[in-house]
Amino acid sequence: MRDELMKIVGVAIEAATKAGASDAAAGAYRSRSVAFQVRNGKLEQVNDSTSRALSMRLFVDGRYSEHTTTDLRAERVTAFVTEAVKMTRALQADPHRRLADPARYPTALPALDLADATVQRLDREQRLAWAMRMNERVAGKPQVISSTSSVSDGHTVVAGATTNGLSASYETTSIGLSTDATLEDGDKRPEDWMGAWGHHVADLPDPDGIADEALRLARARLGTTKGPTKRTAMVVDRRAAGSIVARLLGPASGGAVQQERSFWRGKLDQALVSPKLTIVDDPLVPRGLGSRPFDGEGMASARLPLIDGGALRNLYLDTYYASKLGLTPTTGQGSNRIVTLGTKGRDALLKDAGTGIYVTSWLGGNMDPTTGDFSLGVRGHLFDKGALGAPVGEMNVTGNIVDLFARLAAVGNDPWLYSGTVAPTLVFDGVQFSGA
Repeated sequence: MRDELMKIVGVAIEAATKAGASDAAAGAYRSRSVAFQVRNGKLEQVNDSTSRALSMRLFVDGRYSEHTTTDLRAERVTAFVTEAVKMTRALQADPHRRLADPARYPTALPALDLADATVQRLDREQRLAWAMRMNERVAGKPQVISSTSSVSDGHTVVAGATTNGLSASYETTSIGLSTDATLEDGDKRPEDWMGAWGHHVADLPDPDGIADEALRLARARLGTTKGPTKRTAMVVDRRAAGSIVARLLGPASGGAVQQERSFWRGKLDQALVSPKLTIVDDPLVPRGLGSRPFDGEGMASARLPLIDGGALRNLYLDTYYASKLGLTPTTGQGSNRIVTLGTKGRDALLKDAGTGIYVTSWLGGNMDPTTGDFSLGVRGHLFDKGALGAPVGEMNVTGNIVDLFARLAAVGNDPWLYSGTVAPTLVFDGVQFSGA
């Protein structure tokens, strides 16, 4: 398949050159995904889909356009690209549009171990067995009124080529197991879930453990009451920590800054958040969920420091927005965003924090990327003297995301590995909650 896709991108580049494009970039992919879902002991849904596409970036007489097609027959690709070049000539010129510097392309692809032959050999029987095995450990148990277990996997091949020297491809596999549980608790329906995802089957926990943890977490929500209105310490569970870190980093892109839609605008290298927070973007982690040998422009993957010493050190910058801002390109796409770990686990952090709210999940809400002001629904538990107490919900946490991370008091040593943002338990001081 890799050879087939490399042939297609080669045909596309040749067609663009013959049609008069000064430069061009072609990217093609083929992806197959399969998902089995079992609900309350019965197979409820099976999805098996395959998709493929070719995308083109064309540079014609100072003009630029992007085009996509799903018809990868060589003769149709040639006709598609030829017509796209003609249309590009009708657009307005943009002096900032150019291919990436060929010196940034990879000379050799790193060994990232992103494909697992075991995933590619999975059959219906194995997928169904895993899903049924997880579901049987939850469905039908006391107070459980509904449980869904899912097994999903996929295989993707990516190929890229440009007129200025890129010619490369790679492949990845993915596998995920998850289970949720909804319980009966009077007129309430407490629920929770557990899941894990990776490139390799061997990197996932045992399916029984996933199901048992989903049921334990759901049962911990029995007796949920409305949370209090107060300013107090907030300890964020590692499963929920990646989401709040992602909100902090979301506006750290060249596009958002150039278009004045980012609270990071004009703030590079200024100490705005806690010095306890250090984050790097590392696409070269073997088997990392966000790992890749090159980005969407073909630039070789490289480790990118994001936050260090309380300051944002780099933006996500593709070639276009780097040119508009007068900066050096980094990459236009995030990969594995990794929070540097502290020295203590969750239980020790709860004890140190004393009294407050332990947040286990975010329930909706919004954030203004220009100002950083946010309001997020939360659920979790009260805690006192290091001991988790009653489950709480129906409450919001409000504030400003930069101010929130300036209040970061401690970082745990327990990273949640099944996310593109790898974060541990986080502790914040003086957070405003609104509830009862």
